[in-house]
Amino acid sequence: CSSSINTLSDSSTITVNFTGAIIHTVTLGGNRTLNQSNAINAIGQSGSIFIVQDGTGSRTLAFNSAFKFPGGTAPTLSTAANAIDRLDYIVRGDADVHAVVSLDVKA
Repeated sequence: CSSSINTLSDSSTITVNFTGAIIHTVTLGGNRTLNQSNAINAIGQSGSIFIVQDGTGSRTLAFNSAFKFPGGTAPTLSTAANAIDRLDYIVRGDADVHAVVSLDVKA
């Protein structure tokens, strides 16, 4: 099944609405925090979020407590200008989004 890529709004807190799409992209224009909404209505859903550094780079992304990573530690993302990381997720429950990140994915 195909899916369009939903562009997330860049702001100090970037909110992913899991019921709106399964694949998302965001270009970081500053240091940000990733938040989630509607996870309770998307249990079992899996997808990806492309995290793109802008032309300046050196942007950081923090994750709210809903995002759970292997070993319990959020990854440090790539910081080179225009770098692309991919966060793959599955919604296990409300405020329980399991995630892994592929760093510096090249075309």
